[in-house]
Amino acid sequence: MKEFNIQSVDKSLQTSIQEKIDNLNKPKGSLGRLEELALQICLIQHTLEPSLAHPCHLLLGGDHGIEREGVSVSPREVTWQQMINFTLGGGGVNMFCRQHGFKLRIVDVGVDYDFSAVPGIIDRKIARGTKNFLYEPAMTEEEFDRAIMVGVELVDDCIQEGCRVFCIGEMGIANTSPSSIWMHFFGNIPLAECIGAGAGLDTPGIRHKYEVLSKAVDNFKNSHLSTLNSQLSTLNFQLSPLRYFGGFEMVAAIGAMLRAAEQHLIILVDGFIMTACAVAAIKLYPAAQDYMIFTHCGDESGHKKMLDIVGAKPLLQLGLRLGEGTGALCAFPIIDSAVRMMNEMNNFQNAKITKYF
Repeated sequence: MKEFNIQSVDKSLQTSIQEKIDNLNKPKGSLGRLEELALQICLIQHTLEPSLAHPCHLLLGGDHGIEREGVSVSPREVTWQQMINFTLGGGGVNMFCRQHGFKLRIVDVGVDYDFSAVPGIIDRKIARGTKNFLYEPAMTEEEFDRAIMVGVELVDDCIQEGCRVFCIGEMGIANTSPSSIWMHFFGNIPLAECIGAGAGLDTPGIRHKYEVLSKAVDNFKNSHLSTLNSQLSTLNFQLSPLRYFGGFEMVAAIGAMLRAAEQHLIILVDGFIMTACAVAAIKLYPAAQDYMIFTHCGDESGHKKMLDIVGAKPLLQLGLRLGEGTGALCAFPIIDSAVRMMNEMNNFQNAKITKYF
């Protein structure tokens, strides 16, 4: 896997940033989370005048071999059908990107469909879906490395256009399954507490999903027992569940997050699947969390527990479970308000208002 040079944010301006926030013409602390966001964004960009220039949204698509085991209420063809729908502007992600001025990039990282005749989809296909991790690793080491690099290259394209803030959405039927397993491993949380309804499974469906994933985890542990015992805290161990269970779109998202952190971009994290990717990125490079804003906690079982793994405090709880990065896009006006607060509010001295604290 590519090595990243991710440094914690430079805090040398923190006192100056906080003084600017405290001297805006408002009671100290009265803008609550906006003040926390403003401080974080200013530290990320190392400035007292932050910018949200050229926001980008990556929509990554990939299919999963585990879908063949009936762990999702939706069939795999919904992945490619929705990808085409996105090119026509008809998805939730399209609406929110238009509303908030995000440039949308629709990317095929591993969908089980030939999009060669479909304009508007960026071709980064690694394979037509991952293998079935109930029986074998979802991807090879070479495929894993390529997926990481797809994410890196996509972020570099955004940076060339002047992007300072970006978010990621996903389209991949059954991708709550690998997300649940990653949560189990990286949070040391019982697998049953990590598994939910996904796109709409009923109680028997959730039970079946648990049985399938439990068997897959047992197979993995049995085949990696010596690794688990000897390398529990090493990078090598952390990579193993990512490659064994992950989807191409999910691994590409990790690569994108790590590259964005390396380049000091603001990363908006949404949804159960993208939170799983963010947790994985943080486990690999803890400093990456400095650059992440967790935007939404959905209704998927275990999402709050997964946020708790890294102590994340989401901005919104709207009951969204669409995926596609829609929660991050919905939260963008709040982030925009924090930046506008820093750049547009007057201070006590200029406004000739007595500072009363």
